[in-house]
Amino acid sequence: MRTTVEMTGFPELVVQKAINMGLAKTKNEAIRLGMLSLNKEFSLIKENNTEDNLVIKKLVQQDQLVKSNKIKLLNKKDFYKKYN
Repeated sequence: MRTTVEMTGFPELVVQKAINMGLAKTKNEAIRLGMLSLNKEFSLIKENNTEDNLVIKKLVQQDQLVKSNKIKLLNKKDFYKKYN
């Protein structure tokens, strides 16, 4: 998901402080850390399910791409030929 966020005042100070302290390298990273902290505090999404769901979603996407001939899977021989 892409989004644009404009922050002023306190939220802007918090993000900048996180960067200055080395907790985050970028504003995006600081915001992501905030979202993870929010989830940790309020258990919005169970973390053990999150990774599983992301993996399943990615596998389904790749399967659809293979079926629509948008990507091609390499067999072992072709893989080593290409990347060795």
